[in-house]
Amino acid sequence: MTEDVEMKELPSNSLLSSSTPSTLHHLKEIASLIETGAHAREVRRILRAVRLTMALRRKLKAPVLSAFLNFVLTPGSDVHARLNSFLPMEDDNEMEIDTVSSVAQLPVKHSLPEIEIYCYLLVLIFLIDKKKYDEAKACSSASIARVKNVNRRTVDVLASRLYFYYSLCYELTGDLAEIRGNLLALHRIATLRHDELGQETLLNLLLRNYLHYNLYDQAEKLRSKAPRFEAHSNQQFCRYLFYLGKIRTIQLEYTDAKESLLQAARKAPVAALGFRVQCNKWAIIVRLLLGEIPERTVFMQKGMEKALRPYFELTNAVRIGDLELFKSVAEKFSGTFSLDRTHNLIVRLRHNVIRTGLRNISISYSRISLADVAKKLRLDSANPVADAESIVAKAIRDGAIDATLDHANGWMVSKETGDIYSTNEPQMAFNSRIAFCLNMHNEAVRALRFPPNSHKEKESAEKRRERQQQEQELAKHIAEEDDDEF
Repeated sequence: MTEDVEMKELPSNSLLSSSTPSTLHHLKEIASLIETGAHAREVRRILRAVRLTMALRRKLKAPVLSAFLNFVLTPGSDVHARLNSFLPMEDDNEMEIDTVSSVAQLPVKHSLPEIEIYCYLLVLIFLIDKKKYDEAKACSSASIARVKNVNRRTVDVLASRLYFYYSLCYELTGDLAEIRGNLLALHRIATLRHDELGQETLLNLLLRNYLHYNLYDQAEKLRSKAPRFEAHSNQQFCRYLFYLGKIRTIQLEYTDAKESLLQAARKAPVAALGFRVQCNKWAIIVRLLLGEIPERTVFMQKGMEKALRPYFELTNAVRIGDLELFKSVAEKFSGTFSLDRTHNLIVRLRHNVIRTGLRNISISYSRISLADVAKKLRLDSANPVADAESIVAKAIRDGAIDATLDHANGWMVSKETGDIYSTNEPQMAFNSRIAFCLNMHNEAVRALRFPPNSHKEKESAEKRRERQQQEQELAKHIAEEDDDEF
């Protein structure tokens, strides 16, 4: 059996190495696809070209890119010289596979702006992957200057990707504040050109820019005044929901923040694990601030167990209402919380921990002294009884517990719990679920994409001629009838 296996493996490897097309061959096919899409003005072909390029990202090498630039651009031109200057000089050993095809194929030079911008995008991705951030910054700035002079709808898809990598280069080098004015100018240009995909991308980049420096008020002003339209990219819409959820959380609008964060985590692609982890971290904190306890399944999602472990222990401390355990967890994972920028939100949770512990006490005891309440809550203050009294009074006023405060005797007297099904809460919960399902259905219907005029049959020249002749005869017949009537 072992000999049979070895005999089968050897020819398969040889066939794979001989029949698999090279990376340069794939890039030439993508360039042809972009050229076809540019001439036919079909944006979906440009989108497909971008997706195919992302699949080839790990295979990009300097000799391959140099040969591709020689194929699609005129040697000696400004664009060709500028892009080649960013590529390092390497051996051409990897190009031996494609020499036969390149010799047999006559190099056709393309002067389309889509091809030029695509070349900028390829070189920029290569420089970022090789961690050559200074060269990437120079390349991205040159590409943005070129994009500003092109007003074509087939360029919008490529331009949106360039905007993203342009911001990423400066973020990786810590110079994100330098390009804020340029991003605002690009957003204004995209709005004037009705480039909705570019507006989406640039709005998210600007929100990320503001939130990176904790400028939440400016981010909210920009978001509220930016033009609104139907989302064109699911990825950009997910990012927008995430940034909106962060802004709403800082503004204490926890209900709207929870809805935005959960929707962003639900809509995000499965491959975007890091993004979904960030959405879940913020959503967990927001739900705790709302007084909710997330389900255990939230922390057990595939690939997220380790990243969400600090938030699981934090949730456990809030659920129990143990203030000492909450403090120990906050100190233990303070570095993680600071890195996630959720430390300030966790400071707000102290009040929720105390309220949860107080709720558990009110359920367990029909009457309890304020001194025992302070002892069970582990209040470490100079006058714990007075603090316990003020905490109980505020919880009663807010409706967190159903009890009365006997100030004379120093007691908290809990009332008997009623039947929740005799209230309107089940009806409200059922109504919210129905509204959620209907909203999801409407968004799914809007997300459907169809080729333009696909339901219409293409009319041939003969049919068009016959139809026009019939319309002329009908018009002549109507005119003769009108003459007869007179």
